[in-house]
Amino acid sequence: MKTVSLGASRPSAVNFRMPTRDNLVPIRVDVEVDGQRYRDAFTWNPRDPDSEIISFAKRTAKDLKLPANFVPQMLQSIQGQLAEFRSYEGQEMQIKEKIVPLKIDLRVNNTVIRDQFLWDISNLDSDPEEFVRTLCDDLNITDPEVGPAIAVSIREQLYEIASQSVSVMREKQMSKKGRRAPEFSSNSKAVNNAVDLFKYFGSKGSVIRKRKEWYLYEPVVDVVASEEDGKEEAEEESRRRESCKSSVPLIDSDAELQS
Repeated sequence: MKTVSLGASRPSAVNFRMPTRDNLVPIRVDVEVDGQRYRDAFTWNPRDPDSEIISFAKRTAKDLKLPANFVPQMLQSIQGQLAEFRSYEGQEMQIKEKIVPLKIDLRVNNTVIRDQFLWDISNLDSDPEEFVRTLCDDLNITDPEVGPAIAVSIREQLYEIASQSVSVMREKQMSKKGRRAPEFSSNSKAVNNAVDLFKYFGSKGSVIRKRKEWYLYEPVVDVVASEEDGKEEAEEESRRRESCKSSVPLIDSDAELQS
């Protein structure tokens, strides 16, 4: 059984970035043109030139035999998400030793995986892709598209936490200046459920999963038979609607995932 040992809490303000080793942006594209739909999820380096986005969109449309009018919509979607990410850069966010629960509930091809685990957002050297490689090996998941999908899901949740941290920091700074801070409320389950371990255990505590909670942290992997596809897609859409309320991302993979 794993434990998380705690040292002294040292909140520190740093410039906005993903709380991971690689500062990659999770991108989700969902474009429909003339009855055809393209859905994909991948990560992108915000330092790459915009010309790379154009090349990627054109190459993807060509490889998947999509009409040319998909390209401008793909460009708009990707550029918009990158612009939002870049709007946070240079702003301060506060990082302290906190453990947050992350949840995975997604289907990729015929593989359905559900899992939840704790993540240390103060560890700026964490690597979702490395974590996922180990997870897939442990669970004997052989579909090469599952790993990238899980990694994107993790990064999406960490991105939301980081961006919300900027809003919290901005609120504190405005309060110090004697101004009325804008009201801030988070719809993120990951943020609202963050566990400040020092609050509960003190600086010399540890976290141990209680026996009655073990089942919550056991990953579930199902392989969907082809005749169940229609039913599973309906259930997946229902989970997607629920995820919008709880900010637990789902990944649809109708196109090859890029990482």
